[in-house]
Amino acid sequence: MNLEEPLIFEPIYMERIWGGRRLESLFGRHLPAGESIGESWEVVDRPKAQSVVHNPPYRGKTLHDLWKNHRAELFGDRTPATNRFPLLIKILDCQEILSLQVHPPAFIAKALGGEPKTEMWYVVKAEPDAEIYAGLKAGTKPDDFVRALEQGTAADLLHRVQVRDDAFMFIPSGRLHAIGRGSVIFEIQQNSDTTFRVFDWNRTGLDEKPRELHIEESLRSIQWDDFEPGLGEADGDSLVKNDLFHVSRLELKEAQPVLDAGEDFAVFGVLKGGVRCGKAEFQPGSFFLLPKPIREMPLEPLNDMAQVLKATLPVKG
Repeated sequence: MNLEEPLIFEPIYMERIWGGRRLESLFGRHLPAGESIGESWEVVDRPKAQSVVHNPPYRGKTLHDLWKNHRAELFGDRTPATNRFPLLIKILDCQEILSLQVHPPAFIAKALGGEPKTEMWYVVKAEPDAEIYAGLKAGTKPDDFVRALEQGTAADLLHRVQVRDDAFMFIPSGRLHAIGRGSVIFEIQQNSDTTFRVFDWNRTGLDEKPRELHIEESLRSIQWDDFEPGLGEADGDSLVKNDLFHVSRLELKEAQPVLDAGEDFAVFGVLKGGVRCGKAEFQPGSFFLLPKPIREMPLEPLNDMAQVLKATLPVKG
């Protein structure tokens, strides 16, 4: 098929007790009326959630269909042999604090009935007092934490980090974490939906009942020597680089190809300004996938402050 622009997907909006309406004010999104939207799933290939292509020539097809039936054509022949697209990308509107949680490491995830999940957060907009919780205070022992859970004082043992616009944090599986109130975040993660909730600030869910906790699974998943991690530090354009995904931040001064040698596709999220790619224009908060057939199509800045987040897979030999 003849592609004249990147693949654009329909967002999937999720109501959350901690969500809000800032995707309207920041990005001009048309949200479901009367709901507190905490998550917009931008690129997803899960059994119960599917990104659907918005634009021709693949309009109406799911990401899973593309990955299963058009993989080499659209994503190249160096992709991992996974049944589903390996990345899951969201926008989070965190107007209240999220639950304290942990994702299981690969070595124990299957035994706990879940999947491993490593992710990164990029803070697009932060209120002046916004913070995140990541890891434990130095010297905290498992027994200390269990006792604090029983006493309702677990927050006292968590490492708290103030955040600002354009800060980012890497969250490997096993890292205890929570996002505080006041941030809008782009989240890039491996394709998993396993979250073990260890503490939920004694609140109720949308159904006015206490949300389920996973104490035993959490305690078996926490990396107990993960003390006081810091915010990420950029290495040139590169923000996060591991064996699951690479994330970089690009400032566009002129029209240019944006895929490196060996990269057959990438997902882009517009942070600032606006960009044009082929026939399509994208404003802040927009996501799109640049596939292999047009991998050399340049991104063109629409003004002098265009900035995008780029997520792709590690280059295979």
